[in-house]
Amino acid sequence: MISLEEAINRVLASVKTLEPEAVTLIESLNRVLASDVYADVDMPPFDKSAMDGYAIRKEDIQNKLEVVEVIPAGAFPLKTIEKNQCAKIMTGAPVPKGADCVIKVEETEVLGEASIRFTAKTSNNNICYQSEDVTKGDAVVLTGTCILPRHIALLASLGCTNPLVSKLPRVIVFSTGDELVEPNETPKASQIRNSNSYQIISQLQQMGIKAINGGIIRDNVEVSRNTISNGIADNDIIILSGGVSMGDFDFIPSVLEDIGFNQIFDSIAIQPGKPTTFWKMDSTWCFGLPGNPVSSLVQTELLVKPFILKLMGCTSPLPPTFQMPLLKDFTIRKRERKSLIPISIDENGRIVPVEYHGSAHIAALLQAQGLMMVSENTTFIPKESLVNVRLI
Repeated sequence: MISLEEAINRVLASVKTLEPEAVTLIESLNRVLASDVYADVDMPPFDKSAMDGYAIRKEDIQNKLEVVEVIPAGAFPLKTIEKNQCAKIMTGAPVPKGADCVIKVEETEVLGEASIRFTAKTSNNNICYQSEDVTKGDAVVLTGTCILPRHIALLASLGCTNPLVSKLPRVIVFSTGDELVEPNETPKASQIRNSNSYQIISQLQQMGIKAINGGIIRDNVEVSRNTISNGIADNDIIILSGGVSMGDFDFIPSVLEDIGFNQIFDSIAIQPGKPTTFWKMDSTWCFGLPGNPVSSLVQTELLVKPFILKLMGCTSPLPPTFQMPLLKDFTIRKRERKSLIPISIDENGRIVPVEYHGSAHIAALLQAQGLMMVSENTTFIPKESLVNVRLI
């Protein structure tokens, strides 16, 4: 049994980044950039007005000003601003030569058909200067960036319409156990519905991965071996839930060994999720997750998602951990493993553990916004203490 930190390290150390491919700009959402993107223009490309107003010489700000032209966005100025002159200008329009300030339209008084006066005491320049954001030739969006909507806006501004990104991993998800039936079936005595596959697939879908639902693997060695072997043929990652503990019918580890997988670890000093296993064979990886739904959700968040991000070339695959204060004293029975406790967050940013009955209590997560990390052998944490929290 290894620590969670060691498990994460071993998972990430096993990664070999997938090959790159070019995709359309919209298709690049949630993908990881495989090549730096350089600016082909200055941003802004010219000195532009930050607001609707009048472009003036600042030394003339207290004088009566003659309006010599109107400059809409998308048009270029035709005149140079001379002494006691100004140009009416719209947001985003180029600032005319001679002007070094834009005064707000609401801080002016119209004196006649073509003259105005500034009515406030002072004014900022209100100009967005050429290249103050980005200079032509700069590396702007870097290799390893996970592309979000804000990156897409910048890529579009740079004219990068077919970014080079790492390929998506091919993932198949199985649940194991004779006790399982699909959600559209009514469970008989001793049966439960398969929720893990759908939960894991939806977790991956949040990050842009379209995993295949491989269905339920029954508790049979030959069936397990054949089903998993078939899944390997067309996928980079196999995710199994259940069948990895120490029970008489938990033979998935031996099946994986027979197929040719090498085990990287067989358990983690964490609760929930102790019986999590991780395997590798050539360029195929396998996660064996516990069958309890909270355990499988938590380990997908802690291990599977960062692994996939690293596989796609992300340079920062681990999510942030926040320190947040406890609203009330927290007591827990002594445990020899680090515990992850579902918590909610109040309006003041303080955390409250939710009612939680253990790793099968999936309904507890309906009220949870994160997981509080409690060190092994800790039994009491006083209120207002800062604790580490991982949002989910």
